[in-house]
Amino acid sequence: LTDLGTYLWETFERALRFVTLRLLRLSFLEKRWDAFLQLVKFGLVGVSNTLVFYLAYLPCIYVGLHYMAANVTAYAISILHSFYWNNRYVFTLEAGQKRSLWKSLLKTFVAYGSTGLLLSSLLLYIQVDLLHWSRAIAPLLSLLVTIPCNFLINKLWAFRQETK
Repeated sequence: LTDLGTYLWETFERALRFVTLRLLRLSFLEKRWDAFLQLVKFGLVGVSNTLVFYLAYLPCIYVGLHYMAANVTAYAISILHSFYWNNRYVFTLEAGQKRSLWKSLLKTFVAYGSTGLLLSSLLLYIQVDLLHWSRAIAPLLSLLVTIPCNFLINKLWAFRQETK
């Protein structure tokens, strides 16, 4: 799985580089390629994470779990999914850098817990209970706010590299 994942990311990076720098001639990205690639990878993990969240959330509400309990359950599952991919492929370590895996996992839960879970629960409450929007659609709309917050907190805090 690790070798396949590495191969897929490297293939994706080569294809993205070819499209953006050669076909689209976006040469301004060349200097900031690593930051751009990291953002794109985070976005891909986010899309898959959204799918994982939603595939965990819908069955919970289908079996009659309160939408807030379904939200917490689905977030816990999606946080573990996100942590694996972000730690392994998005916020990678360079030579001479280190980070504690457990500390990063705890920070990831705190980051997603604050912006993702608390903020999304507040937005979910407003959308479902106050505005009477669909409890199936509301979590997707909340992502427009929570995803940018999660990226910044993960990049600047949860996966920050420490030099030896």
